[in-house]
Parts: sequence; structure tokens; C-alpha cells
Amino acid sequence: MSKSEITHKRKSVRRYDPVPLDATTLEMVQAQIKKVKPLYPDIQFSIEIASKTKGMFNIKAPHYLVFGSEEKDGGPENIGFIGQQLDLFFSANGIGACWLGAAKPEEKEASKLPHVISMAFGKPAEPLYRDISQFKRKLISDISEGQDPRLEAARLAPSAVNAQNWYFIAEDGKIHCYRKKATPLLGFMFNKMHQVDMGIAICHIAEESETFTFAQENAPERKGYIYTGTVV
Repeated sequence: MSKSEITHKRKSVRRYDPVPLDATTLEMVQAQIKKVKPLYPDIQFSIEIASKTKGMFNIKAPHYLVFGSEEKDGGPENIGFIGQQLDLFFSANGIGACWLGAAKPEEKEASKLPHVISMAFGKPAEPLYRDISQFKRKLISDISEGQDPRLEAARLAPSAVNAQNWYFIAEDGKIHCYRKKATPLLGFMFNKMHQVDMGIAICHIAEESETFTFAQENAPERKGYIYTGTVV
């Protein structure tokens, strides 16, 4: 099953078999971590496998990915783009996964780079896939304008509290990507998550693209949104 197919059936798994994955599977995961492609190659990042995380809304799982990044513009988007490649890899190989926005690593397992986000993974104790009718998402017309078949994959991408705070403008084979400006009250809590979510959605677009380049262009403005970049 291809990653492109997985974008249309994956789900966030929240219940896991507590038994750790076998050594061969974990070696496969480590090998895949080394293969991820960043959205911004000049931003340093780290991915570690941990056995415990702590924090609000944590999920009990046998394993966690802990993502760190140097603090640069585009860092959270880069992590979202990288992490979603692994989320799709897990789903394609019978492994459950779920992004954890508030969970942090135990100190002894913390990365040298500032923590951005974590992801639970392991053998699922609930269905791994869902039918397209089971996705609870906004209409394509609510999050985009213009025509491009790749926008459906972006619409189906996961996001914090399923907010889908993104917008896309498709024109001339390009997709301009925007994220919604956070309100002053919620910005402290969700601004970084909105950036991670943007990277996740762009990853889904990349999976649907025969070739993929992401660049800054003279894109049209979108009121209430921040321009992130353009899929060329």
C-alpha cells in the first residue's frame, strides 16, 4: 500500500497493545527515520525513540518518537513535514501512531535540541484504518480555492484538535499554502501547533505530487492567514 493511498484511510490511533514492538520492527523504524526528507534542509532536527513521555493529554503506548529542532523560522513546519512521513510509514506497515501536541520526553531521554512535539506508536489495539466517510473534515471549499486533485489529501491531514487551520490557493499547477493567524488568547498555546499542522498538510500534498519543490513566491494575500510557501 502506497503512502498516497494511506493518506485516504489512515487514522490517529489512541489505544495500543502495551507489549513493545520486536527488535526487527524497531530496526526498520530506525532505518526509516534516517530516510526522511526535510521541508527545509538547512534546519537541524532530531528524532529519538523514547519509552516514556509526560504531560497533558498523553497516551499510553510502548514507544514514542520525540522530535527536536533548532529554533528557526520554519522549524515547526519542518517537523510536521518530517513526522508525517513517519506517520504514513507506520500506517502502511501495520503500526499505529498518534501525534501528541502536549507530551514531552522524560528528562533523561530529552534531545539536545529544543523539543517540538512527540508521537506515540506501537501495535494498535483498535482499528488501524477507516473508510473515507468516517473522516470528520471541513469541506474542500472551506479550506481552498482553485482546482488541484492534491488538495483532497491535504484536507484529510490530521491537525491539533482537528482545527484544520490552513488554506490553499491552487493556480497554474502550484499550491500556495497558508496557516490561520492564531488569536492573541490562543496564540501562546496553539501557534506552534498550527505551524506543525501546516507541515503535516504539506507532506500530504508532497505524497500526491510526482515531483515536489517548496519555495517562497509572490503569492496572493489571504486575509487572516500567514503565507508559508508554495508547492511548485
